[in-house]
Order: sequence, then structure tokens, then C-alpha cells
Amino acid sequence: MTVTTSTIDDLIRNQNPFAGHIVVRPQQIWGKSFPDVPSINAHASNAVFDAVDKVRKGKRETVGITITAEKGLGKSHIISRIRHRLQTEDGSLFIYMSKYDNLNQINSLFLQSVASSLRAFGSQKVMQWQEIAAALINEAKQWEYTPQQYINMYPGWLSQHSTKAIVHLTESVLKIKPEITNPYIVKAILWTLSSAHINYASYWLSGLELAQSQAEAMGLPNPKSEDREAEALSTARQILDITSNYRVPVICFDELDIADAADNGFLAAQVIANLVKDLYNSLKQSVLLLAMYPRTWEDQIKALPEAEAVIDRLVSDQADRQPIKLSFLNSDDIVALVSQWLQDFYEEHQQTPPHPLYPFNETKLRELGKSRPTVRSVLKWCAENFIPNGTNVDDTAKVKTSNTDPIGTWTSTTIHPVKPYFNSELANVDASIDSLMEEQETMGNALWLAFNSLIGETVEGVTIEDIEEIKASAADDGYIDFRIVDKNRKVRIGVTVVQQDGKFIGAALNRLIDYRRFDLTRGCLVRSKKINPGAGLARERLRILLKEKGGEWVSLQSQDIKPLLAIYFVWYNKDSYELTEEEVFDFIEQKQLAINNPLIREILSDPSGQEPTNLTDDGLPISIPRSVATADNIDLNL
Repeated sequence: MTVTTSTIDDLIRNQNPFAGHIVVRPQQIWGKSFPDVPSINAHASNAVFDAVDKVRKGKRETVGITITAEKGLGKSHIISRIRHRLQTEDGSLFIYMSKYDNLNQINSLFLQSVASSLRAFGSQKVMQWQEIAAALINEAKQWEYTPQQYINMYPGWLSQHSTKAIVHLTESVLKIKPEITNPYIVKAILWTLSSAHINYASYWLSGLELAQSQAEAMGLPNPKSEDREAEALSTARQILDITSNYRVPVICFDELDIADAADNGFLAAQVIANLVKDLYNSLKQSVLLLAMYPRTWEDQIKALPEAEAVIDRLVSDQADRQPIKLSFLNSDDIVALVSQWLQDFYEEHQQTPPHPLYPFNETKLRELGKSRPTVRSVLKWCAENFIPNGTNVDDTAKVKTSNTDPIGTWTSTTIHPVKPYFNSELANVDASIDSLMEEQETMGNALWLAFNSLIGETVEGVTIEDIEEIKASAADDGYIDFRIVDKNRKVRIGVTVVQQDGKFIGAALNRLIDYRRFDLTRGCLVRSKKINPGAGLARERLRILLKEKGGEWVSLQSQDIKPLLAIYFVWYNKDSYELTEEEVFDFIEQKQLAINNPLIREILSDPSGQEPTNLTDDGLPISIPRSVATADNIDLNL
């Protein structure tokens, strides 16, 4: 509908579609993306689409593609375009990896990325795992049911046949797939069609350990800790080979330009390059995509031992054996980019602007193209200049903030430089909180930042002097996130976020109650899920923590961790947002994000000695339903 310019100007004063979107987040690659102009650097995305087509038609088995571009030029934008295009098609699936927390366990990290990626929805509006499971059954049984029909039928089958239904389907698949050497992978994939078991199945497929009672109920053996890293790559290969019978796997490695190194001295890009070489040699079919800075390619990839063999696989379709380079934006690109962002913005708010580029001037936008800018710099310029016509840029600091600010209106008349980025990250967190609640390391980092912002403050009777890292052996690494120390070291609280089950929760609690070894006066477990009553060792250690050691179990609630995650992501990307750490900490203080956060205060408060009552049942075995009516039901012929 057509509205007055004054109404649009009010909208512009209160909403800025460009602010906070300078950095592409993984959630935007998987979920709702940002406006995209397919013509910008189309040569790069088209190379991937062409490679998928060649593999699908049997013209190639595996293709390696590497994209290089300077910082902010749009590598992740291209990856997002590829993901969303492939999501609309039946012939491929998308695997994405961008976190390399422990390069010494890259095989395990890769397997976890494969498993978590396949949880994302594919072209049939169900998880990619479920698409593969349905394809396996259809081929084995000569049926033509959709994944959703199988999801509807599973409760009835399990009610009638119990786990024999899954055993029968697994055996049916293995008869036609004798090349599959690990039958449990097939069984776990087939379990993903059960709504009651999908989380456990994908968790097991990640190489992680289930509670023993759950593993036995599903007929899945738990991995042995000492063999986990060695088996992870073999498991990932088998999963990808199974999926490649029905879809072309497009495996993407992003964010490779980090300085982290493995124990062997290789940096992240080098570790991944060697992994890609192995995948190229061993997978039946796939498209392997890497994105990095040109300097990373020159200084790290070319410096690898046997670099030529690696490069041949990383740029297998390039005649010059060079990566595909992204181009800087020209004037036409900038106009198209800004126009697309504004079109989506005005359509979302049902507004019709005076012209498609309002409030910008096309001549000014075209002038930006003369300097060959990056996507990031153009979006940043738009964010800083998104003001109604006739308003001076210098006056933007006096613009009133929106009453819909998710954490309240500023008492000051100035707009804090962190605010738009925080609001954007908060929206991203809100959209992806379910998956973020499983990222215990990320949540631990968010708590670490919040407590660091409180150094010098007294909260719940604790005067926080320092937030210390736990000096631990390799076997203890990652079990306690940090230690909160008060002014006179009379209080030393060890904090750990643990969402995993199986041996991990038991091992974490074992460290958390070892006060002497880790220099603690109190252990604090942060967790949203109940602990399985059948996990005897973990339950005993929990009793010791709460009853004997004076420790605490703090319930991890999504509404409490959301703002801490959002400000952590702002802090993590502060360089890209061109913010200082002082500005981020000032925002935390002014908004009282940490000092008034219930989760922070509960960690610091005197322990109750009791288990929380507001926990979820995610960690408990789910019994098979006894009677479920289904619209679609067929005889399994057991």
C-alpha cells in the first residue's frame, strides 16, 4: 500500500535493515538469509552449480573448488547463495563446516559437522537425514513414500513391532547395499524417521555417546573413547557415500583464515586442505568447496608438503590450477545490491518508497563503485547513512530509539554504537536458539565474557576480581570452562556448561567435584537437561557436588542466555563491526546485560543444594508409544 513519506521516514528512524548485517553468521547460511543479488560474482556460485550438475550426470565423481577473496568481499554471501539454491533442489545436500575448535581432533569435528548439517531441512521440508532414510527404505522395499509419510507411519510400526521394525528395515537395506561395512550407521539413519528418536540418532551419528540405556534401546553400540578420533573419518566417509547414492554432497569449509594451529604445526587451512585431499581420494562422489583469503592460499596452502598433489584436488576443475577469485563491486553491483536490500525491507513493512533506492541517491551510490569496494564496506556505508532525506548524518546520534528495542529504551538520547549490532545478533540468536542450546562451548564463552565485564563489581555478595582459565592436562581440557575468583580468593567458583550426556556429563562432574586439583571452593554445573536416573556414576557425582561439596546446579534457560549469546557474537565480530572492546563492555554495563541477568546472579548466589525443577527431559530415554493412529499405514511384512 502507498503511505506518506513522513511515515516511511519514521520507519527509517526506527529500523535500519543494514545495521548488524556486516558479518554473515552461520545461522544466515542455514536459515533465513539476507537479500542476495545472484549476478554479483555469479561466476563463483555458477562454478559450484555446474560441478554439482556434472557429478549428478556422472561426468565427474568428485570436484574440488576453492574460492579466494579479500576480507569482506562476500565469500560467505556466495556460500549462503549456494546453500539456499541447493535447498530448492532434490539432487544435492549441503554440508557446512566453519568451526575448528580442536585441530588435533579434526576428524571428530568434521563428523559432527556432517551430522549437524544433515539435521538442516532439505528440499522436502524435512531434515536431510530423513530424506536419505526415506530414500534407503524406498530403494530396499521398492516403495515410493515421502519422508513425511514414513514419519507418520513410524509410530504405528514401533507400536506393533517395537525395535524389530528398525531391525527389519536395516536388514532390507543391507541386502541391497553390501558395500556398507557398518550396519549401525544404516540403523541410526533409519531411526531419524522416528520423531521420538531423531535427536538420539543424530547425536550418535555425530560420534558422541548416548546414555547406555538409550543406546541399548535403539540397538546402537556406544563408541569407545580411545578409538573415537580414528573411527570418526571412516564413519563420515560411509555416511557421505550412503548419501551420495541419492544426493550429491556439497561439502563446504568456511572461515579457514584463523591462526590456530594443530600440534603438528599445521594451521587450520592446512589441516582442512589435507582433509579435503583425503575426501577427494576416498569419496564416491562429492563437490568440495573451500573459501579463504588469497594470502592464506599463497602462504599456507602452497607451503604444504606435497603441495602440488593437494592443489590438484582443491582446484580440480581449474585449467590454470588457481582458485576462483571474487571481484570487487562496481557501480551497477552496488545499485543492484542496495536496491534488493531496500526492496525486501519495504515489502516486509508494507511500504512504498518514493523511489526504489530511497533514502539513498543513485549518483552517490554509483560514486562508491569507483573505489572498488567490498560488500561489507558498502553495507556498512548504508548502515551509517540510512537516514531520512534532509537529515544530516551528524544528527543521527540524536534520533530517538525504537520503543520495540528488545531490551528496553535507552535513558540517554544518544544511540549506542553497539546497539544495532546487538539487536541484529539478538534476532539471529532468537531464530536459532534450539541449535545454540547444544553448543555448550559457545554458551561457556558467552558466560566467560559476561563475567569478565563484571570484574570489580560485587554481585550476590561476591566481589569479582578475576576470571581465570583452568590450567589442566589434555585429558581435563574443556571440562571446566573457567574459574570466578573473588577479591581475597575466598570464593573460587568453577563453572562448566554441559549439555552432552553419556560419559561426558560424568567426566565433567568428576572434575567439578575435585576442588583441590582445580583450586575451587565451589563447583557450578550449568545445564538445561535432566540427568538420566539410570546414569549411576553421573548421579553419584552429582550427589557429591550438591550434598557434600556445597556445589550448585544452575538451570540453563534460553531466555537468560539469549542476550549473553548476542553480545558475545558482537564482541567476537567486533573487528568486522569496527567496534572496540571498550564500547562492547560499556554497552554491557549500561544495559546491565550481565549484572541483572538471572543466570549470572544464580551462578554467584549461595547454592541451594537442590536440583533445579525447571529442566527439560531431553536427556531421558523416550519410551516407544504403544498406540498411535496414523493416516498412512502399511504392513512391514515382518
